[in-house]
Amino acid sequence: MVQEYVLASGNRGKLREIAGMLEPEGIVVRPQGDWQVPEAEEVASTFVENALLKARNATRHTKLPAIADDSGLVVPSLGGEPGIFSSRYAGEDANDQSNMDRLLVKLKYMSGSDRRACFYCAMVLLVTADDPAPLIATAHWHGEILLSPQGDGGFGYDPVFKVHGLGAAGRPRSAAELAAPEKSRVSHRGQALRELVRQLRERDSRC
Repeated sequence: MVQEYVLASGNRGKLREIAGMLEPEGIVVRPQGDWQVPEAEEVASTFVENALLKARNATRHTKLPAIADDSGLVVPSLGGEPGIFSSRYAGEDANDQSNMDRLLVKLKYMSGSDRRACFYCAMVLLVTADDPAPLIATAHWHGEILLSPQGDGGFGYDPVFKVHGLGAAGRPRSAAELAAPEKSRVSHRGQALRELVRQLRERDSRC
């Protein structure tokens, strides 16, 4: 039996990744825009709390189980920036390019370990807006920031995120150069989603 879930996001890149990984589980994921769900206010100070705010908002409006993630890039040498402000690092009207440009400017004179970074993802699943036991999965994807963008795939900061352990000798690869199946296998969102699916299977087998 196919189950329908609402994704608390209008980001097409996220929808492709999440829907593609949940399809084998018999779960169809549709974006909240299909129900004209207004965007939730992300007023919390952590990724997990913001993900819960988005999921509650989506399931309250649609009456369907909701999946939400809040994810972003964390650069320790910048005090954790962009962090929860990753999607609007260059301002409220920022786009992927302007966010990357600001990051590269801030790191212009940094090298070595100062360019270390990780993508962090907090993914949650709520059955109802008042679900007292949400499923919560988190994951990190470690790498570093390249000097300039590489690749045409992915979205967000993918073109400037150097992936550890996957590049050919002498040439680093960015997240934007990974094929979708490879990215799903190693990315923060892929890791978190697999953990969420594991928890969902475990819960369904017990309750």
